[in-house]
Amino acid sequence: MKVFLLGFMGAGKSYWGKQLAIHWNLPYFDLDDVIVEREGMPVAEIFAEKGESYFRELEGKVLRELALDNDRFLISCGGGTPCFSDTMDFMNNAGITIWLNPSVPVMVERLQRKQAKRPLIQDLSAEDLTAFTEKKLMERQPFYEQSQVIISDDEISLETFDKLIPHA
Repeated sequence: MKVFLLGFMGAGKSYWGKQLAIHWNLPYFDLDDVIVEREGMPVAEIFAEKGESYFRELEGKVLRELALDNDRFLISCGGGTPCFSDTMDFMNNAGITIWLNPSVPVMVERLQRKQAKRPLIQDLSAEDLTAFTEKKLMERQPFYEQSQVIISDDEISLETFDKLIPHA
């Protein structure tokens, strides 16, 4: 079983990724953490020093390596991962894609709690954070919507996933 968790910042990818990997007994990878480990610097620094296009190329390469080198896994992808090159097609062909899509107010509330750790949003007011989230989500939605499983509830549990994902 190969599972790719997708969604915007604050959707719960890292939280549910860890929970589900244990629940389904799968090796777990947080794509950003793997990239940080390989590059020896935080994502924000990679963006600042090497640019977004370098990061996106690396992200796609690391994702493919993880998918091809492992028979079973759960990967929490970065929010933008599905939106570049043919990554969404690759993930849909390689395994099960799950879009975590809670409401904007829920994501904004979660993001506010960790805003200082997120370079893209650390200087935004609450109002600007909501506008930013809505705008970016609209840009990424055509990619996210290609997911095989879409979970749009604000309240979910392990049972939610068990009901929606066959043979988990």
